[in-house]
Formats: sequence, C-alpha cells, structure tokens
Amino acid sequence: MSILLGVVFHFIGGAACGSFYLPYSKVRKWSWESYWIVGGVFSWLICPLVAAAITIPDFAQIIADTPTSTLFWTYLMGVLWGVGGLTFGLAMRYLGISLGMSVALGFTSAFGALVPPIYRDLAAVEGIRFSGMFTSSGGQLVLLGVVVCLVGIAICGWAGVRKDRDLIADQMVGTVKEFNLSLGLSVAVFAGILSACMSFGIQAGEPLAKLAVERGNNPLFQTNVILVVLLWGGLTTNLLWCMILNARNKSFGDYVNGATPLLRNYLFAAIAGSMWFLQFFFYGMGASKLSNGPSSWILHMAFIILVSNTLGILFNEWKGVTPKTLHTQLLGIAVIIMSVCIVGYGDSLAYH
Repeated sequence: MSILLGVVFHFIGGAACGSFYLPYSKVRKWSWESYWIVGGVFSWLICPLVAAAITIPDFAQIIADTPTSTLFWTYLMGVLWGVGGLTFGLAMRYLGISLGMSVALGFTSAFGALVPPIYRDLAAVEGIRFSGMFTSSGGQLVLLGVVVCLVGIAICGWAGVRKDRDLIADQMVGTVKEFNLSLGLSVAVFAGILSACMSFGIQAGEPLAKLAVERGNNPLFQTNVILVVLLWGGLTTNLLWCMILNARNKSFGDYVNGATPLLRNYLFAAIAGSMWFLQFFFYGMGASKLSNGPSSWILHMAFIILVSNTLGILFNEWKGVTPKTLHTQLLGIAVIIMSVCIVGYGDSLAYH
C-alpha cells in the first residue's frame, strides 16, 4: 500500500507540473518575464513557506539548527536549478508543451540520476559513486537508461524537425505561437541538464528532512523544509534575470498597467505558480513512501512527460502534421518512458 500511495502522489505531482504552464496562456498583454516572475513568487517563495508552516511548524528553527554547509549546497543547487527552470519556461514558449517537456525532461531524468554519483566521486563522500556504476549491474542499467533516453530525445527532436516542415507559418501560429525549433531545442537541452540539479538539491538537503522527523514532524511532509531553502536559490536566479529583462524591455509597467486585465493576469499567474509548486509538494510525499530518491525522481519525470504530451495533443499542438510525424513523436515519448523505467530499475538495484 505504501508503494501504491507513493506512485499516486507522484502521478498527482506529475500532473500538476505537466499542466502548470496552461494558466499562463490566459495572461494578456504582459511580457513573458513579467508573468513568469509573478508566478515564480508563488512557486518559490509564498507556497513553500505556507506549506512548510502548515506541515512543519518549527521549520524555521530546523533551518537555523542545520549546518551551514548543508544549507549552502542546497541553496547552490537551487540557484543552478533556477537557471534551468528559467530556460525551461522558454522551452515551452518555443516548442510547445509536448515537445518542450519531452526534450527538457528527458535530459532532466538522465542527469538527475547521474549528478548525485558524480558529486560523490568529486567530493569523496559516501554512497553510490559514478566510477562504481561501471562495475555494478544497477549502475550499468542506469547508464544504459541514459543512452536510451538520449535516443528518445533525438527521436522527439526529429519529430520537431518534421513538424517544422509539415506546417506552414499560419498553422504554426495556431499551434505554438512562437514555435522556433533550433532555438527551442537548444534551450530545452540546457534547461533539462541544469534542472537535474533539483534532484541533487533534494538529496543534499536530506539532513534538514531527517532533523524534521527527529523532532516529531510527520515524515510524509519532511521534504517541505528542504524546498524552502532549495527554492530560495531558484527564486534568486529567476528574480535577477526577470528584473534584467524588465529593464531591457521596459516592461516594469506591466505590473501596474491599467490598460491590461491586471486582476486576471495576477490570478492566472498565481494559479500557474501554485500548480508548479504542487509538483514538489506531492513529490516529497511520494518519495517518503518509496524511500528511493533517484527512482522517485525518475517516476516523477515519467508522469510529467505523459501528462504534458497528452495535453499537447488535446490542445492541438500537433494539429496539421502528417501521421508519420505524429507517430515519430509518440515513438520518441515511448523510448523516453522506457529509458525512465530502465534508470528507475537500475537505481533500485543500486540502492538496495
């Protein structure tokens, strides 16, 4: 029952992430950086603090009592993830939900499983190390899964090339308004690799979670105290970049421009940001039931890919393409999901 609940929690979290970008489409007459940071304030500041205050009332004292080194690494991974999260939004902007999510999360899944063991090699700390993965059956499966994942990403990329050829300019506007394959793929690759730092950040912050449980808090919500510190890092990166864009594009006026539907824009940006946070709220609950960080990460990614691609098809992002192009995309998704399963199984062997 515990494993089943873990899977259900990961599905809810994956569904929240796979669909969080949809409310942004309801924002009118605001620049991208304006609605992205408004949503981000809810994602990375308000929601984490509210969730932690409700589920771990003494979270502030736990953070204060945690070694500085743990807080530093957790925050730093949040900063690096923030760069990935920032460009993740651009990937959705230029590729659409289905293709953007598939490429970016494919890389996130692969590197999310590799970053922790590489760090243990470099820092000479205990645990599964990258060098040891070549000599263990679990490690070899993880590496195989990474290769399969890259193959799936390549197939999805080819589907994007075919889509670019299939659709004329007018059709592009009807599916993804700012579709740009070359730019979108570059951004998605970059976003996917750095977004994997979220996986390591959660593991780096494990001392926070352990301290929360030791002090009598519900283990189901132990990750929430990690998210407070981790997402501060994400907020730092995104806030700085969006402020730079606001200055460059002269879009600071968006926040008070009475000619735009201000209440509507703030509302939908807040909904999008809150939905984004829910993915990791439920991720933490799922991980507490499965007791396997890397495999939880992989399962989480798989559900996001499934949900985002389902929504992409439902919202006609692939409307007008040839059946062969659509089948190519579906094949790429299937290969990515297969790689996720391989990596997850390999991790289960390595961690047990």
